[in-house]
Amino acid sequence: MKIILSHLKRIFSNEDGATAVEYALLGALIAVVIVTAVTSTGLNLQALFANVAAEVGVAVAAAI
Repeated sequence: MKIILSHLKRIFSNEDGATAVEYALLGALIAVVIVTAVTSTGLNLQALFANVAAEVGVAVAAAI
């Protein structure tokens, strides 16, 4: 019985798994931030290019 208790005590006092879980959560959070930033930047660029295309269209129509 003492052997089982000592094994259980050693298993529950081991913090290596907790560190791995913390790194996984940190990696997931970083991935979410990157995806959000890239999506936001992409939408802003799409709006910018749409605005440029509209202005070029207006300039071409005025020149004709």
